Amino acid sequence: MTDSAVVAGSHAAETSRSSSQAEILENFVGGRWVESNSREFLDVYNPARGEVIARTPLSTGADVDAAVAVAKKAFPAWRDTPPVARARSLFRFRDLLEQSFEELARTVTAEHGKTIEESRGSVRRGIECVEVACGSPSLMMGYGLENISSGIDCQVIRQPVGVCAAIAPFNFPAMVPLWFLPFAVGTGNTIIVKPSEQVPLSQRLVFRLLEKCDLPPGVVNLVNGGREVVEAICDHPEIRAVSFVGSTPVARTVWRRATHAGKRVQALGGAKNFVVVMPDADWDRSINVITESFYGCAGERCLAGSVLVPVGEAHRDARDRMVASAKALRVGDGMEEGVSMGPVISARHRERVLDYIEKGVEEGAKLVVDGRKISVAGSEKGFFLGPTLFDDVRPSMAIGHEEIFGPVAAITPVATLDEAIEVMHAHPNANATSIFTSSGKAAREFARHASASMVGVNIGVAAPMAYFPFGGAKDSFFGDLKVHGRDAYEFYTDKKVVISRWF
Repeated sequence: MTDSAVVAGSHAAETSRSSSQAEILENFVGGRWVESNSREFLDVYNPARGEVIARTPLSTGADVDAAVAVAKKAFPAWRDTPPVARARSLFRFRDLLEQSFEELARTVTAEHGKTIEESRGSVRRGIECVEVACGSPSLMMGYGLENISSGIDCQVIRQPVGVCAAIAPFNFPAMVPLWFLPFAVGTGNTIIVKPSEQVPLSQRLVFRLLEKCDLPPGVVNLVNGGREVVEAICDHPEIRAVSFVGSTPVARTVWRRATHAGKRVQALGGAKNFVVVMPDADWDRSINVITESFYGCAGERCLAGSVLVPVGEAHRDARDRMVASAKALRVGDGMEEGVSMGPVISARHRERVLDYIEKGVEEGAKLVVDGRKISVAGSEKGFFLGPTLFDDVRPSMAIGHEEIFGPVAAITPVATLDEAIEVMHAHPNANATSIFTSSGKAAREFARHASASMVGVNIGVAAPMAYFPFGGAKDSFFGDLKVHGRDAYEFYTDKKVVISRWF
């Protein structure tokens, strides 16, 4: 039920090891590192080298039960801890993340493959979430009104919900769990984090830092694993809130299963993001931004550009500039400075993306940049694909409709802005979208009518900062309250209304 491939990510280790020699990771439960009950493991790869660097235990429902038990035990005292004291632990956590910034970024690159600059950017975004959560004493405040009737006052207070859980994807190993953990902890909840089994090493480092933050045992817990852990989280009667990021089919399943069990759920799903380019776009300033939107992180992000939609006369410029820009990207080991694009996460995922390229050719799209035969010297075992670009892609084609999650861009030319908006509305996903234009009128109409919940104007990746809500619409999001920002305080607290009269 997770979005994992059989072959996975990696760690910061530099030496090659066989699977049997690789370190077996542990869970963090009740303030201690403990072995999983499972004897099944998943190899963790450095995708740039194709080398096994660790092994993830595929933990069991019993491991989840143990984590929930300690989290439940820790909750009453943590709930009663003054919010300002909880915030001090988060301030300490933020400082430790800063001190370990480069180590954490390099761990992300080693296990995921994205470039070191991309990893640094994602770690910075994660730290920003912690910074916002440090303001919990203010952001958690309620409201009130005296004399709602003669001699009667009314007050609304926010209280934590209990044991929470976060199920994270492979594409942002350090950042995405920090969308959840600091807000849950800052509001007085306890939490269990399940990182992707493909990229567990960033979270191991994060939890080693959390060990130094004077948190009572059981407040933060880490359980490695795959489908069985996800199902146990969805079903466990003592878990009150579940946060999930992954593909649409799995997000829908998690939302249905966990809400059926009585939990509040925020489940972020997949995307097919449309980037509209008007004839009056400033190409000299925009092309690098647009290219990065499509090929940054090897296309493995929910905000990646998927379909470039040039309007009218913009088609030729869009195609020619995208071709030149894609061909100029340097593909290689993300640890090397100057590399523009790293590998995809696994050999299996590489084959999946290759299948989509074959489908595009078979369906008649024009393959104008072919990244299938790329070779990276010294990294022949790596899971590399080059930037790939199709022109004249119809929305009905697989590459024009399905989420590829790789460095494959499609160009779908249209005649008018209204037609571009219609193409967007016809797709079931609605995560993010952008327009490039010099027209305020066009930008306003686009933003007003876009189906996606995150809209960029001359912005390639419309990623909200940590103090704004993050999440899509339609089949890209399941739930009511989105990630971080004010929505986090709504999601992780219950509002209690106290009506009082004194005789």
